[in-house]
Amino acid sequence: MVYLYAKAVHIIFVVCWMAGLFYIVRLFIYHTEAKSKSVEEYGVLHKQFILMESKLWWIITTPAMYLTILAALVMLYINPGLLIMGWMHVKLTFVLGLILYHFACQRIMFQLKGETSAWSSTKLRLWNELATVLLFAIVFTVVLKSALNWIFGVLGLLILSISLMMAVKLYKKFRNKNN
Repeated sequence: MVYLYAKAVHIIFVVCWMAGLFYIVRLFIYHTEAKSKSVEEYGVLHKQFILMESKLWWIITTPAMYLTILAALVMLYINPGLLIMGWMHVKLTFVLGLILYHFACQRIMFQLKGETSAWSSTKLRLWNELATVLLFAIVFTVVLKSALNWIFGVLGLLILSISLMMAVKLYKKFRNKNN
């Protein structure tokens, strides 16, 4: 029964963590685009974005990541046999990628706060898609539970990634055309 509670908590906080990761990069995009405003407008927006990013990061996103990991560790403690399964190794590799993504986002947040970020809004839009790709990879690995089928999954992710990049580029073209 504890395993099922841990699994439920794990799923809930994965959703919270992913929502935070998706939204924080969206805030980064708006924060970056605010630089094109007047000095006065940017000053107000910069302070507001710092506040919004900080609250989202430290109140929702980061605690959700740690609670996700804690619930996962409880499940692995209760069922250590999961650690010998190939699909779990693949999943944990993607999860490690997501954790690295999380801390890279934290670095971007600090750079934006210190006004040292070199990220363009287009690069941030592409960066945001990486979280989507990792989420797809993790979910498909868990649902299919096959280390062998991950090869097809990677091909699918590659196609998804290319499609997302093309969509971002088309959106940029559309936005520039309408401005």
